[in-house]
Amino acid sequence: MKIHDLTRLLLSIPLAALAIAAACVQDASAQEDLAKNFPNKPIRLIVGFAAGGGNDILARLVGQKMSEGLGQPVIIENKPGAGAIIATEYVAKTPPDGYTLLIGASGAMAINPAVYANLRYATLRDFVPVSMLASFPLILVVNPALPIRSVQDLVTYAKANPAKANYGGSSTAFQLATELFKIKTGAPLEHIAYKSSNESVAAVISGEVLMTIADTPPVSGQLKGGQVRGLAVTSAKRMSEFPDLPTMAEAGVPDVEIGLWSGIFAPAGTPSAIVRKLQDEIIRSLGLPDIRQRMQALGVDPVGNSSAEFARVIAADIDRWTAVAKAGNIKIE
Repeated sequence: MKIHDLTRLLLSIPLAALAIAAACVQDASAQEDLAKNFPNKPIRLIVGFAAGGGNDILARLVGQKMSEGLGQPVIIENKPGAGAIIATEYVAKTPPDGYTLLIGASGAMAINPAVYANLRYATLRDFVPVSMLASFPLILVVNPALPIRSVQDLVTYAKANPAKANYGGSSTAFQLATELFKIKTGAPLEHIAYKSSNESVAAVISGEVLMTIADTPPVSGQLKGGQVRGLAVTSAKRMSEFPDLPTMAEAGVPDVEIGLWSGIFAPAGTPSAIVRKLQDEIIRSLGLPDIRQRMQALGVDPVGNSSAEFARVIAADIDRWTAVAKAGNIKIE
C-alpha cells in the first residue's frame, strides 16, 4: 500500500466512526420521538379465545389499567379458533407499530411450536415478547355429582366407563397436559375441543365431558361455588387459594408438574422504543395493589418482566415442551 493511501485510510477511520456515532444518536433520537408520540390512537389487544376464558379475563384486567396509563383506549378483541392459532397468525401479519398486540399463552407460543408439524408462525421470529402478565398452575376438575373424589377414582371410573371417558380442552396446552396425565395414569380419555377454558369448564358442569384440566381464572369461581369438584393441581406445591387440593404428585401421579403463563406480544419489527414503553406500562399496571389482589384471587401470580427476560422463558419452554411431545410421541399435522 502506498504511503498516501495509508494516510488517507487512517484519516478516514475517525470520520467513519463519527458518522456511525452520529447515526446512532440520530436513531436514538428518532426512537425517543416514537416513544413520546406513542400511542396517539386506540390499541387493539387480540385474544385467541372466547370471552370468559382465562386469557380474556387477564386481558380485560390489565387492558383497563394500560388504557389509564397510556391515555388511549385498549380495546379487547376476541378471535377464537384453532387453539389460538387464528389470532396468533393474524397478529403476526399486522403492521409492527404497537397498535395491535396479542395476548399470547403458553399453548400458542411455546407448546404449539413443539407439537404442530406445519405451524405457520415461529414465536421468536415473528413476535417480540413484551412482558409476561401472569403464571399459573392448572386444576383438574370433574362434576361433583359423579362418584369421583380423587384422581384414582377418576382413573378407575374412566377405565370402567370408556364411552363416557372424555375431556374438554381449549388449546394444545390443556390437551398436552391431559395427554401427559393419560400417559402417567393409563386413563382412556378422548379429547373434545372448545373455544375457551370457560366453555370446557361449563361442559364439565353440564355433563358433556367427564373432566377438564383448566387454567385457574375461569375455574376458581365454580370451584369455590361447588359447581365443580377439584381433584388436583399441577403445581409443585399446594395453592394458597385452594389449600385442600393435593398436587398431582400427592394424588399419586408424579411428573405432571405444569406451570403455564400468559403475556403480551407485538409483531416482529415493532420499534424497540415502543416495546419498552409498552413493557414499562405493563410492569406498572401489574404492580398496582388492586390488580395484584384481583389476580391472586383468581389463582394466578402476576409477573411483569422485561422483554429480554420473557424471551428467555419462552425459549426454555419451547425446548421443554418439545422434549415432552417427543417422549409422548405427540405430533399434530
